[in-house]
Amino acid sequence: MLSRELDKYLNSLVIADEQLHRLACQFSKTFRHLALTPGNQFLPTPVADLPTGSERGRFLAIDLGGSNLRVGLVELYGAAGRSDNGRTPSQTCLESSIETKEAPVRVTFERSWPIGDHLKMNKADDLFAWIGDCIAKVVADIITFSLHYNETVSRELALGITFSFPMIQGSLAEATVMPMGKGFAVASNVDLPKLVLAGYETARHKASINTDYPVPIKRLPSLRVVAIANDTVSTLASLAYSTKNFSNSKVAMAMIVGTGTNATIPIRLVDLHASKTILESSQFTESRSIVVNTEWSINGTFPPLRDLDFITKWDKLLDEGCEVPGFQPLEQMTSGRYLGELVRIILLDIFTKELKIQPCEIPTRLKEKNSLTTTLVATAFAKAQPKARLLAQVQEQLPSSSTSTWRWTAETAEIVWSVARIVQIRASSLIAAATTGLLDFSGDLHLRNRPIETTKGENRVGKERKSQVNDTHELIVACTGGTINLYPSYLETCQERIDKLLQTGNTHQNTRVTLREASNGGMIGAAVLAATAVDACL
Repeated sequence: MLSRELDKYLNSLVIADEQLHRLACQFSKTFRHLALTPGNQFLPTPVADLPTGSERGRFLAIDLGGSNLRVGLVELYGAAGRSDNGRTPSQTCLESSIETKEAPVRVTFERSWPIGDHLKMNKADDLFAWIGDCIAKVVADIITFSLHYNETVSRELALGITFSFPMIQGSLAEATVMPMGKGFAVASNVDLPKLVLAGYETARHKASINTDYPVPIKRLPSLRVVAIANDTVSTLASLAYSTKNFSNSKVAMAMIVGTGTNATIPIRLVDLHASKTILESSQFTESRSIVVNTEWSINGTFPPLRDLDFITKWDKLLDEGCEVPGFQPLEQMTSGRYLGELVRIILLDIFTKELKIQPCEIPTRLKEKNSLTTTLVATAFAKAQPKARLLAQVQEQLPSSSTSTWRWTAETAEIVWSVARIVQIRASSLIAAATTGLLDFSGDLHLRNRPIETTKGENRVGKERKSQVNDTHELIVACTGGTINLYPSYLETCQERIDKLLQTGNTHQNTRVTLREASNGGMIGAAVLAATAVDACL
């Protein structure tokens, strides 16, 4: 299959600049509509003010994502930059250190567990019993270490939770779980803190008779849930804590592109439907804005993708094979849970319909649903590499059947790379349009109805980046997630397409949007929000 023939066949995945601008504008209008109507998108959170960087304290934190559970102890030093006991990071075991000039952070005793499919399919009580068991193991590590250094052992630990799924909150310490998606079978309308604490209490009871725990039950402290946040809200809080705002720069929003995708942003209360503004604290009725969890991945964002003809035949095949067809269209086109399968569907279509390879000759793995993970595609096929190396990777990961006469060649291996690459470019472009549209809806950007034409090669945004013009206003987007950070060129393409959208489509040419990684945002953000909750009670 010649390169130009392949390009023509995959043309429906290519997004021109003008198409992307129209999509960003339509996303902005759609986001405004979703915020002003009842439903399960643009949900208010109990966060009105972003962290200042002065928050301090030690907090247990858990980060429950679509693929992994992480638990650890987070120490926030605030502007002081050093813990009360004077120890340096090198003196504490089982830790990672993230230091910044404004707000140093130390994450200690961190452990991570993959969430297997059998756990995802469990009932809520069983899943959270496992989560409680994992939490207890980390708490046991903390107490054992504290006793070794003759430190005071707290009877109660304050807990911050990052929960990467839809939920409804009346206060920062409360959350009711909505349908989770991402393969989880937990029913909706369950009390999240109650489940977490019940699971931990079960583990505390087991600890008294389980020799796997190094600390007797009487020394394991109780837990108090003080903060719960969506993963994007925690990511926003994390970067806002560690990044000092200036008059011409601010952390404007956060997004995650990992197993799934989501975004959060502060918006005005008047832009939300009345049913979404009923919160416990009176501070929110007086505040000009509130942080909202957009849940932008689910079906409310489908109309712009459909109306502008971004849904391909391969997207429809992928959707038909999902647990809940039509539930997460944007997520299926951009995130780690689906991109590998999308690549497989496209490759199978090319091989059978264009290359006319008989089904019995096609490598078995290409015919098996969900056999290509996004991680495999990203690490083995999508990165730039010599043709011989690419061929070897494809032969190893997608071996021909022993009974087949068909064999991989350098040319057919390059088709795999091309598909992996174009799927990534489209995914990055869609996230760029959604990000720009969300910032336009919030009022941070002002998109034109139509993009302006620029001279070929002209890039005013690029020039501004290099010259660092003093009057340039920077909007920082906190971003994290395995897909955007690890899939080759995903982050870079997203930034490039945002730059182009601003260059030709934003009325304020002195504004730039910068994607910035929020390292360990789920853990740190949970602790930062816990600190703000504790400070508010003092």
